[in-house]
Amino acid sequence: MEITVCRAADVALLDQYIPSPGATSFHARRFTRQEAGETTYLVAWLDGRPVGHAEMRWTGNDDPEVLAASTGCPEIGALGVWPEELRSRGIGSALIGAAEELARERGLLVVGVGVAEDNRRAAALYTRLGYRPLLGYIARWSYEGRDGVIHEYAEPCLFLTKKL
Repeated sequence: MEITVCRAADVALLDQYIPSPGATSFHARRFTRQEAGETTYLVAWLDGRPVGHAEMRWTGNDDPEVLAASTGCPEIGALGVWPEELRSRGIGSALIGAAEELARERGLLVVGVGVAEDNRRAAALYTRLGYRPLLGYIARWSYEGRDGVIHEYAEPCLFLTKKL
């Protein structure tokens, strides 16, 4: 397995192998944020195809309470491994490790990650990797479905941090 920073040419492959549910490519939006310097979008590759991704958000979490409690703390987001049968094989851990290394290279001392309260599997991974709870919050996001309908979400989450 190899982890690289997303390139423009990777977006189409990400859409092919890890499709977005909406009318707009999640991968294209993440790449656009990377090009603006807001994030670094990491891609995990296995046998020449993308099998996972994570986005290091240098601006931190969007929630105002989380931002206030975690000043200067970048957030690892959009962590995913696909297809599902590749989960629990170290790909997610490797993506997190790569994101943490990017933070170290910038001289940062703390990294955060948000996890849905009902996502016990991800929470167990973060705990095993040394992340500790900071505070709860409601993550809000929306996307336009392929049918043109706007889907809005509000999900109880926990923000965890790790000292590097």
